[in-house]
Amino acid sequence: MGLTGGIGAGKSEVSRLLVEHGAVLIDADRIAREVVAPGTPGLAAVVDAFGEDVLAPDGSLDRPRLGSIVFTDPQRLAVLNSIVHPLVGHRSRALEEAAPKDAVVVHDVPLLTENGLAALYDLVVVVDARPETQLDRLVRLRGMTEEDARARMAAQASRDERLAIADIVIDNDVPLERLELRVADVWADLVRRARTPQE
Repeated sequence: MGLTGGIGAGKSEVSRLLVEHGAVLIDADRIAREVVAPGTPGLAAVVDAFGEDVLAPDGSLDRPRLGSIVFTDPQRLAVLNSIVHPLVGHRSRALEEAAPKDAVVVHDVPLLTENGLAALYDLVVVVDARPETQLDRLVRLRGMTEEDARARMAAQASRDERLAIADIVIDNDVPLERLELRVADVWADLVRRARTPQE
């Protein structure tokens, strides 16, 4: 299944709770960092495309510098995506194939909606929160300025766009205790689906 949600919606907390229940988590963001780690073909390809300036002094990828290049230039962003996305997809498939046959595999994909990936998953779970809640969490918990938080939210799919692709919605405008109960219910549903032979 695919798990997504807007920035500040609390998707990481839901991922953590699902793992506690026994889910096998495949984290697209973490894999995206791993495939461009020092010494990888992915990092070599990024340096070939963008030059040595995108390397930090220790030889790792200087993400802020690369971000400043690609996020203002859609063509250069497309070049970066053409390098990283196939590597992430290949590694994600390998991890899924290595999971036990009866496992509930959760793909944590922040930009699932934006990249039109819903069709790749049997089920899409969207962690939802009101924009005011997202903004509050980004400013209060992550230390962003309100302007930066609003810009990051605006760069993502809208709440309506995410909800339109959802098979299951987890409301995260609730206290943690209620979120835990909702995730437990969703987990029970996921396990039932995983054990029911597909038509």
